[in-house]
Amino acid sequence: MSVITISRQFGSEGKALGKRLSDTLGYYYADEDIIERAVVEVYLSPDGKKIFEAEPGDKMKRFISRLNPFGTSLMELPLSDKERHIDGFKYLELLNLIIPKIATDGNAVIVGRGGQYILQDVDDTYHLLLIAEEEDRIKFIEDDYRVSRTRIPQILKRMDKRRTNLYSYFGRKDYDDPKLYDLVLNMSMLGIDKAVELTCKLVNG
Repeated sequence: MSVITISRQFGSEGKALGKRLSDTLGYYYADEDIIERAVVEVYLSPDGKKIFEAEPGDKMKRFISRLNPFGTSLMELPLSDKERHIDGFKYLELLNLIIPKIATDGNAVIVGRGGQYILQDVDDTYHLLLIAEEEDRIKFIEDDYRVSRTRIPQILKRMDKRRTNLYSYFGRKDYDDPKLYDLVLNMSMLGIDKAVELTCKLVNG
């Protein structure tokens, strides 16, 4: 009944590792795209917050899984429309509602969105930090996202800034501090197979 959170540098195979762990352990998988769809659903629905608070975690997981993967993204909400715009602190409030609900029944892998902070005092929760050399991050992004190599340094810079901005709403700057995590994985050295093996050993004792 464990929960695994994965924090990572963009391009260090966080989603790939999360999906592999989910398949290997039979855990529910939620990354920032899935969580963001849930945030949008709660935010845009008049009764969304009440529903999420009232329903048990397993029902919420099924609900989140059925959300339209091509639906409105939080990044698409118009900044000029005050009724639809969501500020960072409201976003954090919704993360603090949704992520614990996903973790309620255990057996979940949660990638990104500050799970290591939101679930830091939850029993049987293991927090991972993934890092990688910049060249390996560039290669992964080039291969996985099919982006021109010349654009990748700018993308890395922008994504790292978004990560910093997110954690600023938590009032935290220590997201790369290894003391926050149960396992720090250098994906450049280990590769995904070894990372899965080490994580499973940690979770299974």
